[in-house]
Amino acid sequence: MVYGLLFIGPLAPVGVFGVLDAHANGAVALVYLLATCGMAFTAWSYAQMSRVVANAGSVFAYASEGLGRPAGFAAGWMAMLDYLLIPSVAYLFSGIALHAMVPSVPAWVFTVVAFALTTALNLVGVRVAARVGFVVLVGEIVGLALFIAGAMAVLWMHGPARPWSAPFTGVGPLDARMVTGAISIAVLSFLGFDAIASFAEESTGDARQVGRAIMFCLVLAGALFIVQSYLASVLSAIPPAELAAHPERQGTAFYDIARMAIGPWLATVLATTKAIGPAFSAMTGQAAAGRLLFGMARGGQLPRALARVDAKHGVPRASLLTVAALTLAVSVWAARQDDGLSVLVGIVDVGALAAFTLLHASVVGYFVVKRKAAARAAHWVLPVVGAAVTLWVLVGSSPLARTVGAVWFAVGVAVFAMGRERG
Repeated sequence: MVYGLLFIGPLAPVGVFGVLDAHANGAVALVYLLATCGMAFTAWSYAQMSRVVANAGSVFAYASEGLGRPAGFAAGWMAMLDYLLIPSVAYLFSGIALHAMVPSVPAWVFTVVAFALTTALNLVGVRVAARVGFVVLVGEIVGLALFIAGAMAVLWMHGPARPWSAPFTGVGPLDARMVTGAISIAVLSFLGFDAIASFAEESTGDARQVGRAIMFCLVLAGALFIVQSYLASVLSAIPPAELAAHPERQGTAFYDIARMAIGPWLATVLATTKAIGPAFSAMTGQAAAGRLLFGMARGGQLPRALARVDAKHGVPRASLLTVAALTLAVSVWAARQDDGLSVLVGIVDVGALAAFTLLHASVVGYFVVKRKAAARAAHWVLPVVGAAVTLWVLVGSSPLARTVGAVWFAVGVAVFAMGRERG
């Protein structure tokens, strides 16, 4: 659960609140409620497959079991695009935030420092990394608690700036298409809870505990997102129409609300937390990516050297170092580009959503097609709905991201074909 919450980040809505507020005409809490419900289908599918396939390969192992090895490779390959780039995005977030605090130091320097620290933690083992990550997670939750306490005190003394119902009904009439677009953005705040599944072989408890951790992580994150977006909405004196007219103000909208409604000190606390937290989200992503490569290599889909486990620390060192090298190269490149962040985010989304779609198909393949006697109605109804949600968000992604995703998939087909030929 620590890894899942670190990956998601309890303060994930802070960076996109202004975008959602402008898109949904103030109904940000409604958007996150619907996004949580949409992602619950994916969490359910992960819980079902992790219970019967306790494997570090995560979605690669699930799709291989439910749909066959070619589909398993496709799922793992697309998830790899997500897992390899999410750490780069998170390191970049930290580098940009720290550069804003210390402008004399370039963002890429902070990016490299954050990378070196968290990679070292991953190499010494999951227990040490989880303990350090827990401390950072507590810091993020404390920052969120300070915001909630400050917001409630202001609301008690001065009342809301918007109607109490506005976070769910909007400020004025709601445009269904705009709300739908906002949901597709909000869904991306949840990416990362699935990383829990990649630690299935390092969990010492019952196999069902991985699925329970995934579901609990999603529900808790959704509740935190709804609460903070609701409070920010009713405190906001900035009309959604104004944010829509001035896109440059959307990224700092949450900090502006905290500064104006509660105090500058809270805006500083939130900014500091958002500078440190993403580095440890990257640590989790790097660890999950290393275990995905390990699982695919052990299954014969990637070079066997990536399947070696360090005898002293019990981690897939070769896979972790491979992921680390790619992450460092991508994150430093992105930190030196003006549009590096937006490009990376779009590509990450495509990889994750494609893998989620194959995950839902694997539930149907495993429980309905292969194990007809054990199948329930839920084993085909819920995955079908979940696949519809992920495909809907995937179709709404940027043309550039879809193109990169298609090229990545084509490269994967070639890699798979060469592997079969060698076999």
